[in-house]
Formats: sequence, C-alpha cells, structure tokens
Amino acid sequence: MKFLIVDDHTVVRRGIRQILVDAFDSCEVAEAQNAAELMTMIRAETWDAVVLDITLPDRNGLDVLKDLKQERPHLPVVVLSMHPEEQFAVRVLRAGGVGYVPKESASEELTTAINLGLKGQRYMSPALARKIAFDSVANLKDLPEPIELSDREIQVLCLIAEGKTLSEMGDILTLSTKTVSTYRARLMEKTGAVTNADLIHYAIAQGYVIK
Repeated sequence: MKFLIVDDHTVVRRGIRQILVDAFDSCEVAEAQNAAELMTMIRAETWDAVVLDITLPDRNGLDVLKDLKQERPHLPVVVLSMHPEEQFAVRVLRAGGVGYVPKESASEELTTAINLGLKGQRYMSPALARKIAFDSVANLKDLPEPIELSDREIQVLCLIAEGKTLSEMGDILTLSTKTVSTYRARLMEKTGAVTNADLIHYAIAQGYVIK
C-alpha cells in the first residue's frame, strides 16, 4: 500500500504516518505540505489513498479535492480537519471524498475510513449518519432557506465562534488579517449580523459549531 499525507504541519504528518504504519503492514507513506506538492506527486506516481488536510497554505482543501478527483477519479481521499463534521463532512462527500475525519478523533476513525475507501465505500461517523437520516425525514418547510457560504467563509465563521482574533485566524488559515477581515465583513453582510456575537449565534443555530 502507498499512502500520501497532505498537511502543512510536520507534527501532524508524523502522527498520521504512525497511525498508518501501525494499521497497514509494510505500507509506504509519503508526505506533501501543500497543494502544489500534492498535485506534482499525484501525477508522478500511483497511490492507494490520500489523507488530505482541509486547510492548506496555498489552496483550500475542498478545491484541491475537486481537482484531485478530476486527475484520479477512483483514488480514495480521506479529508482531515480541526473543524466539526456537521457542515464540512457533507461537502467533502459531495466533492468526491470517501470520508471526513476530525483531527481530534483521527486515531480511531482514520483507518476505518481508509479501509472503506479502499473497498470503494464511503465513511460516515455514527453521529453524522444519524443526522443525515434525521434530516431526510424531518419537516423542513418552516426553516428559512440556507445562506450560501463559501468554504473559506465557513472556516472563518467557525474560527470566530471559537473566539479567535483576526491575527489568530490569519495564522491558522495562512491569510493576512486584512483578508480575514474581508471574509468577516462578507459574513456579516450575508447573515445580517452586526457583531461577532451575532455571527456566533448564527453559527450555532445553523449547526456549524456546537456549544
């Protein structure tokens, strides 16, 4: 088995590597730290599965996933993120990923997601599966139409809900504080929020974060 880990944090890559080495006998594990390296390595070699961070320094992970699936439609890709799965997991599955695993539970869920992906199946946590099943039968006629947010806007919204400052968000997303501020302004315009507290309330109400 040949696996490719894509994450810009060395410590995270080492941790994922150890999980894979422990779970898959005699596997080969390579690493990329950004989207550009990933695409170069994907075109140069054949891989059995990719573990992809959703937040990369040069591109949004979901955009990378879509490009990756165009290059290698049948390659299993498991997406990791520090964000809760409630919103991103569905986006990942729609973009062609075989599973979405929060980093905090990677040691328990990652190998399960990869094994299912290798069999041509998709992975959903029990909590996400229950939510999707509930939503499919729930009466949604009284709910307002959801506001269309970009993946980056959702990332900024989640970080605001976590109480991060503009500079902290910039460091996490590898963006300037000016760019982060622009995303925050877009969020306020789209949601009608006036303060960060309004944005946090919206994030909780829509299930982007759990408090």
